[in-house]
This record gives sequence, structure tokens and C-alpha cells, in this order.
Amino acid sequence: MLTKKQKNLLMFINKKLRSSGVSPSYEEMKSSLNLKSKSGIHRLISALEERGFIKRLAHKARALEVVKLPETASANDIYNSFSPSVIKGGLDETTGNENEIPVLGKIAAGTPVEAIQNEVCRIPLPANIEKNGEFFGLKVQGDSMIEAGINNGDTVIVKKADTAENGKIVVALIDDHEAMLKRIRRKGKTIALESANRNYETKIFGPDRVKVQGVLVSLYRNF
Repeated sequence: MLTKKQKNLLMFINKKLRSSGVSPSYEEMKSSLNLKSKSGIHRLISALEERGFIKRLAHKARALEVVKLPETASANDIYNSFSPSVIKGGLDETTGNENEIPVLGKIAAGTPVEAIQNEVCRIPLPANIEKNGEFFGLKVQGDSMIEAGINNGDTVIVKKADTAENGKIVVALIDDHEAMLKRIRRKGKTIALESANRNYETKIFGPDRVKVQGVLVSLYRNF
């Protein structure tokens, strides 16, 4: 079990990594916990590493990777740890960019819709995304992921994948015919698909009913 300071530091590191892709500095960590010296941060990081929550990356200065989050983390902790990379405004669906990806219709962020549809248009792949893999876009309908920063009308950018780590936001295909955008968690022999809105219940499925179609990496938002 983590102490309050250990948990707070872990969630801060996770949020920073998700928002910028870079580990926070020791000074940033010290400020976030209101500590007077960096030696306290060193002790907390060592404790988190010993317990298997984080891993130091070799050959990189101050580089950390969050391996897992505590099961006792609240929904609010988890939602706030996710900060999507948002490309604001100016989405032009006829750019002719060579790095275009298909938009495959709409996906519900609240209730299931029909499985991923045929291509309806093409949009540019955000420049800040590494081009290793296949990507597609989906237009979001609904408000069940708003506390993860995903709004009705956003276009989410998804990297194709058939697996995902616990806590990732994914496109999940249910019973081979319904698709939804949810946070995935595996618990024993069940799969939980969580909304990021307290007005929606978590949906529980057997492992043979859920197929991961891709993992959320970014989104477009028009203003």
C-alpha cells in the first residue's frame, strides 16, 4: 500500500508523462508535493520503484516510466491523470497531406453504436505523432468521456492495436458488432469498460466478448 505522498507523486508523474511525454524534473516534483528538498523525492521514487509502480529508463537522464497505478486510485485520480494531446481548430478534411488517415464514421462515447463503419473522409495525422503503425479517426458522439478531456464532436485519433494496457482509452468492439470508446481494465476473468463521467456506469464483460481495435493517441477539436 502506498503512502499519500507516494501516491500523489505517482499520479503527478503519470499526468506529466501523458500530457507531455516527458518525465517531470525533480524540481517540479518537489514543488508539486511542497517538499523542501529533493532528497525526499529521491526516497519516494526509490520506494515507488521497489514496489513496482515506476521504472527508471536506462541511458536517459531522469527518465521514468509508470508501470502501473494503484488499485485504490479514485476515479478522479485516474481521469485527471489523462490529458489528451489536442490539436485545436483548423481541421481541414481535404488537405491532401501525404500523412492522411481515414475517418471511419462515428463512435459513441456514451452508449454503443454499430461497429466501425467505412471511410467517410480523410484528415491529416497530427505532426507530433510518431508514424510507426496504422491510425484512423473517429468522430465522437456523447459525453461519457468528458472528464478525460474528450468532448462530443471531437475527432479522436486512434492507433490500431489488438491489445492495450490497463487504464488506456481504447476503441472496444463488443460481440463483433458494437463499438465504444472507453477506458479498459482487466480484472481476473472479466473486462471493465469505464466511462469518464460519473453519470455512466462501468460495463462489465467476459473476455471473449471484447476485442480491442485501437488505442487513443490524440484528438482534433474545432473551435
